[in-house]
Amino acid sequence: MKLRTLFSLLFFLLTLPLALADGVVDKFLASPAIRPQSVAVLITDLSNGETVVSYNESKPLIPASIMKTVTIASLLEESGSDYIYHTKVYTDGHIRDGHLEGNLVVVGSGDPSLNASCEPRSSDILVEIRDALRKKSVRNIDGRLIIDCQVFGGPACPPTWASGDLAQSYGTGCHGLNFERNASGKRAVSNPVSVFENRLKAVLVADGVTFGNESIREGNRSLLVDHKSAPISEIMRSCMMRSDNLFAESLLRTIPVLKGKCGTTDGGTSYEMERWKKTGAPMAGVNIVDGSGLSRSNRLTAQFLDSVLAHMSGNVDFASFLPLAGQEGTLKRFLAGTPLDSYIALKTGSMNGIQCYAGYKLDDDFAPTHSVVVIINDMGDRTAARAAVEKMLLEVFV
Repeated sequence: MKLRTLFSLLFFLLTLPLALADGVVDKFLASPAIRPQSVAVLITDLSNGETVVSYNESKPLIPASIMKTVTIASLLEESGSDYIYHTKVYTDGHIRDGHLEGNLVVVGSGDPSLNASCEPRSSDILVEIRDALRKKSVRNIDGRLIIDCQVFGGPACPPTWASGDLAQSYGTGCHGLNFERNASGKRAVSNPVSVFENRLKAVLVADGVTFGNESIREGNRSLLVDHKSAPISEIMRSCMMRSDNLFAESLLRTIPVLKGKCGTTDGGTSYEMERWKKTGAPMAGVNIVDGSGLSRSNRLTAQFLDSVLAHMSGNVDFASFLPLAGQEGTLKRFLAGTPLDSYIALKTGSMNGIQCYAGYKLDDDFAPTHSVVVIINDMGDRTAARAAVEKMLLEVFV
């Protein structure tokens, strides 16, 4: 009898965490903002790979902006944290007596932060070009201003983006030369290259430089300006903090560029699918069509995201890109003032009817201890859904 009692007690203790987890999920699903058939949850202990909480973890759902975690994870291992975009400016003719007997050529690098009004900031490329021409005493450019955007190819916006998003600043296209985030206020700029060209000419003309606009055949190029972006780690962090779609799409297209190919959306997404398949990530139901998550054709599972997060958990840079709960970016009000304030780091994703989270529970040294994925589709009230996620996380970790 004592032995049976001992085994019963042992069984109870072993099943207690599972029972508690089931109760936590049940409470979460009971929220009127949640449709159980359209939700996935997966929380994993990174120290041993054991599941803490799971529900619908293999169901493909629309991820919205938590897609950016996959984009940045995919690129970071290719680029490293110190990669820099170089937007280069050349003269392609002789300079004699203040005349450039040729063209001024600007070669885009795909840098999404070029003259952006947000962090990370770099020097003003227009001023750099003006000052470089001053040093060369150039007062007249006989040829043309040529903008080379061949680093990126294909349509500026993925064809699966909703037409209603394309006119908005968050739905602006991605180009080989991006300028001032390809936006004017809250509106997208469809041709940032033209804006750049007009602005540069205005700066140079104001400095006394004239253009001949002759059709001069391109000759040997001489480097005039090498405009450097901030390190890509700072661009990635800015992308995560502000959930910047242009930054994410440019980062996605940078992946094939690093492979010596033209930077296309399809090239980037194809690489991602193959890359994560090779790591052993569960790919069933996964469909990646863009870098930002703006497309409703994207499908991710909580299992897949959990695998990506686990793979990247040892990368200090990656974990630092995610906003801290109660402190930063899109997570500033989430769990603020609770025991999990500053101990949860998540990328958020929101669209009409969608609220998602992907990231980590952290220890006192800001190192990840658990991966956290919550995907909510077909959502009711957003405020209630967020509150349900907060309550669930507090019950799991506190």
